[in-house]
Amino acid sequence: MRACYDAAKTWMTIPAPKRGEIVRQIGDALRAKLHHLGRLVSLEMGKILPEGIGEVQEIIDMCDYAVGLSRQLNGSIIPSERPNHMMMEVWNPLGVVGVITAFNFPCAVLGWNACIALVCGNCVVWKGAPTTPLITIAMTKIVASVLEKNNLPGAIFTAFCGGAEIGQAITLDTRIPLVSFTGSTKVGLMVQQQVNARFGKCLLELSGNNAIIVMDDADIQLAVRSVLFAAVGTAGQRCTTCRRLLLHESIYQTFLDQLVEVYKQVRLGDPLENGTLLGPLHTSASRGAFLKGIQTIKSQGGKILYGGSAIESEGNFVQPTIVEISSSAPVVREELFGPVLYVMKFQTLKEAIEINNSVPQGLSSSIFTRRPDIIFKWLGPHGSDCGIVNVNIPTNGAEIGGAFGGEKATGGGREAGSDSWKQYMRRATCTINYGSELPLAQGINFG
Repeated sequence: MRACYDAAKTWMTIPAPKRGEIVRQIGDALRAKLHHLGRLVSLEMGKILPEGIGEVQEIIDMCDYAVGLSRQLNGSIIPSERPNHMMMEVWNPLGVVGVITAFNFPCAVLGWNACIALVCGNCVVWKGAPTTPLITIAMTKIVASVLEKNNLPGAIFTAFCGGAEIGQAITLDTRIPLVSFTGSTKVGLMVQQQVNARFGKCLLELSGNNAIIVMDDADIQLAVRSVLFAAVGTAGQRCTTCRRLLLHESIYQTFLDQLVEVYKQVRLGDPLENGTLLGPLHTSASRGAFLKGIQTIKSQGGKILYGGSAIESEGNFVQPTIVEISSSAPVVREELFGPVLYVMKFQTLKEAIEINNSVPQGLSSSIFTRRPDIIFKWLGPHGSDCGIVNVNIPTNGAEIGGAFGGEKATGGGREAGSDSWKQYMRRATCTINYGSELPLAQGINFG
């Protein structure tokens, strides 16, 4: 940590486009090992190989994005009310950014943060998940090799492997002005309180409880394919996984019949084998949480329409599960981190939006409809209250060009694209008097 803190003094003085060139080289180094790293992600985390490769591609895309951004970290000129004065905004690096990532995306979330933080002039201290240490080590070695090849301190990008004690140290360290945390709402709240207590800044990406609404005019086949990917992809272990499916009463049974049929075709197995769509849950504890969740669902009146069991075999495999349940059941308000989809019926758009917004979390949401009036109601102030509001696409699989994050108990953070870079810098408003008089703002006359 001392080495990282000291390296920041060097890194922040390098011009931003030069920092962008280093990040470009990091992207090229990752690109050269794309398939090897993708297999490692799949092997260690458990997601299927196409998703593992896609995750590494995402950090490569973030490198490419950050290279362009390095020439666009623009301030602004502000008209001054005083003669012979100029106002402007100047952005400077924070110093060191702490990044704490979760097992489900062991390197992509790092990319959202680190690529932007680096071009903004910050060093990065990274704590990967304790259950994915191999990808943490591999990523760190690749980044360090690029830095050292350019005669820069490897400590510009520093990683730690370990458990909660490492995360605790990062949240309490006053040398780290910004901590980005990805994980549960419960732990995120503790991180926020500890960082805020020392007047640091937090960027939180926490739990999701995402809904897809299917209106009576929707393209059913498109919606079914989208729900399948959103609910079953990554074995339901994405923060953007679709947890709740809201179906208009007029298409309810038709849609469910088609969805159950495609669920029956989902191939479970080795995530490294071609054709597998559903790999294992990450740990045996995840499998146990799935089984406990199923018991809770049944106790609260949920009806299992498909799946609902663990598979007795080597590995933490469970069945993709569809549950018919009331939107008022307490379990629906919680994030069960697995391939469990709650299905419920609605009559009106107003009712569907109210159900969508009724949970504590506010990450992602999507509606399937062809009607412009519904689309713009959904996007507007009386529509979805989530940070990601989609139309005719799944809740998951976000592109890097937009800001990623959610509202309410999801934490309010924004990472990746748009103007997320501003969170990784400090803003100074500067007023320059280039005249010989001293006019005061608001016309004040003081002596």
